[in-house]
Amino acid sequence: MQHRVLGRTGREVSTIGLGTWQFGGDFGHVEEADAYAVMDAAAEHGVTLFDTADVYGDGLSEQRIGTWLAKNPAWTGMVATKMIRRAEEPSLAHATAENFQAWIDRSRKNLGMDTLDLVQLHCPTDDVYSSDVVFDRLDALVESGAIAHYGVSVETVDQALSAIARPNVASVQIILNAFRQKPLEAVLPAAREAGVGIIARVPLASGLLSGRYTKDTTFEESDHRSYNRSGEAFDIGETFSGVDFATGVDAAAEFSELAQQEGLKPTMAALAWITQCSGVSTVIPGARNPEQALQNAEAGSAPQLSDSFQQGVKALYEERIAPAVHGRW
Repeated sequence: MQHRVLGRTGREVSTIGLGTWQFGGDFGHVEEADAYAVMDAAAEHGVTLFDTADVYGDGLSEQRIGTWLAKNPAWTGMVATKMIRRAEEPSLAHATAENFQAWIDRSRKNLGMDTLDLVQLHCPTDDVYSSDVVFDRLDALVESGAIAHYGVSVETVDQALSAIARPNVASVQIILNAFRQKPLEAVLPAAREAGVGIIARVPLASGLLSGRYTKDTTFEESDHRSYNRSGEAFDIGETFSGVDFATGVDAAAEFSELAQQEGLKPTMAALAWITQCSGVSTVIPGARNPEQALQNAEAGSAPQLSDSFQQGVKALYEERIAPAVHGRW
């Protein structure tokens, strides 16, 4: 497993991390024992970053990580969580010092940590990014010892660029995958220049890029891939990266062919493509079982992808995906 410094945290993390949204049930029910087995497998294979949020399962994801941490004190990795979406809306009106402290304290209790490693503003509205007061409040939390570092999780390129310009933002989490390539244009270069870490989320486009789905595939009612197809619950870009499902299935089949020509499974190829984008610190795929966690971790030591593969991924995006998504985020 390769490791890179995560921006202004100064800490090294594995290039493949573990996303834990699924532990909260938004990808269908996950048994507690399965969640622990996933973390066991990820840690065993070199993963040193777990990413969560206070709203994943109303804190369930954090709690499961906290229980696992208590049982595995030798693990020296980083836990990144998020806050602000417990509010009615993630806007400036709710980004108060009192709310921040309450949310931080709740996450500290859930995770069993006195000082949180990294807290990210969880896809707030634009007015939050433009407020000096918000970032002053985050600085105060660092000074108090409640958090070690802070970053942001964003929906749009413009939000990412706004955050990167802030002097104490350690990292930016953004959707980046073969079906969402816009961050390559300005965000990654700006982050490299500023020394800000990039955490790539939704790396498999909600599973599309694994190549396992057909147009007849269905998902549990509690799975956001069922209830958020049209953005009913939150930004549609978080579900299948904003790509129409049928279009995504067809494009994923083409991606799988490219991966096969490279001698790789689609999942490994999809994750390796992201880790090999200059400026990316880590990628956070989810896993529902140890086998998936292992398969994801193996991408951290994947060979350099060929020029023909890179060109094929670029052409696939430009021809099949970009017309529908490139201008939206």
